[in-house]
Amino acid sequence: MENILILTTGGTIDKIYFDANSTYEVGPPNISTLLAELNLSISYRIIPVLRKDSLDLTDNDRQLIYNQAAAGEETRILITHGTDTMIETGTALQTIPGKTIVLTGALQPALFKTSDALFNIGCGLAAVQTLDSGVYIAMSGRIFECGKVQKNHRTHRFEPLD
Repeated sequence: MENILILTTGGTIDKIYFDANSTYEVGPPNISTLLAELNLSISYRIIPVLRKDSLDLTDNDRQLIYNQAAAGEETRILITHGTDTMIETGTALQTIPGKTIVLTGALQPALFKTSDALFNIGCGLAAVQTLDSGVYIAMSGRIFECGKVQKNHRTHRFEPLD
């Protein structure tokens, strides 16, 4: 079975709540804990790349994500990412040849009971194993080609471009 590279970049999926100052902050990657609790029969390795809200990502950050994805020996890559600029990062990764890259995230922190994080990660893991090379977004119960999707802020879900 082919190994999957999982790159973590922060975003809501990794946010934690601090009572002391009543704000959410990006914490350590939650995907390690989530996947460890499951009886998975897949092989993967996790590389934490960033711990940022996606609204704070810069071109240099996207280059760092690009470099990690391009340098990895794996051809199947899942990236956890904040939803606000996920499409921009996906677009920046489209020139990496011969790899299947799926970006996913959450609209609620993974540690919340009502979070969509585990569902989106599961969809992303299935997608990265079955799709041809290219860059995709796994959100809202669907898999989208990057560049053919938008985040609808009113409905809080991802939808195909009209």
